[in-house]
Amino acid sequence: MGNESKLIISSLNNELIDDINMTNDFFELYGRVVPSLQSGRWSYKEVFFNKTRKTRFPDDKLDWSQYINQEDKALFLAYMNNTCIGQIRIIKDWNRFCYIESISTKKEYRGSGVGTLLLNKAEEWAKQRQLIGMSLETQDDNLGACRFYVKQGFSLGGVDTLKQSYNPNIETTLYWYKVFK
Repeated sequence: MGNESKLIISSLNNELIDDINMTNDFFELYGRVVPSLQSGRWSYKEVFFNKTRKTRFPDDKLDWSQYINQEDKALFLAYMNNTCIGQIRIIKDWNRFCYIESISTKKEYRGSGVGTLLLNKAEEWAKQRQLIGMSLETQDDNLGACRFYVKQGFSLGGVDTLKQSYNPNIETTLYWYKVFK
């Protein structure tokens, strides 16, 4: 039996706009990253919750035409058998980093390498623009995402304890960076 399924990554165009929020599935929050700064270097420990909970981000409602054929921003969608299973949304930031505004993979494809392929696509895009690395932010209670970014070569570069003050569930916003060699 041959492998019929082939993953395709497409740049956003008008025909694909309806697929953008298709990958916005629920995910599990099962632990927290507790950062600590010592002599100018960040480290952290993982603390597991007694009980996991599910959450999802609200669907983004942006002017998606702003991401089509632009030099300073892009949105890539991952497809398997014509079904959208992942996406990454990126911008060229003022600090010469490629800022990842959003990345998501459909629940049933998590752990299958789709997120890695999307990050690779973003890295390629960033290097074409002579950017120095990639950056993103997560909340401290999204341990799964933090572990994924560390596995992809990101390092904790900063912490903000006030950014999410309106949200009682989030203590800290974490800033992750991957500097290109």
